[in-house]
Amino acid sequence: MSALGGLGSRRNRRRLNAEVNIINLVDVVLVLLIIFMVTAPMMQGGIEVRLPKAASRPITASNALTVTIDRVGRISLDEQQLSYEQFRTAFTLLVARKQPEVVYVRADQGARYGEVARVLGIVNAAGIRSVGLVTEPTNSP
Repeated sequence: MSALGGLGSRRNRRRLNAEVNIINLVDVVLVLLIIFMVTAPMMQGGIEVRLPKAASRPITASNALTVTIDRVGRISLDEQQLSYEQFRTAFTLLVARKQPEVVYVRADQGARYGEVARVLGIVNAAGIRSVGLVTEPTNSP
């Protein structure tokens, strides 16, 4: 018998279990999946804009910039809200870097015409010749 009174002997020790318990891992993954499925639609909102209705075709350009003007005249460039002066500077730099094929302007139907015209002036001054005004399609054919 050893000096430890048998506590340290090999036959009294438990054998180590080297198996991976997958049940706990699957539980965690399923909980995370459910959380992401519930929260993903909430994170896709963007800027709230009521687009005017008009007969239109779907947007097809892949290399495009989107400028949004909300009801109170706030300007957003690809989801980043900017003041008019910030927009003027940022838009020129972004056009030089990205060289977009087209610029889409999403203006709320309640936005003032003057605000939309100012934004279109900056887009034109930056050398963009293809501008699309985004609308919501009408229900009638």
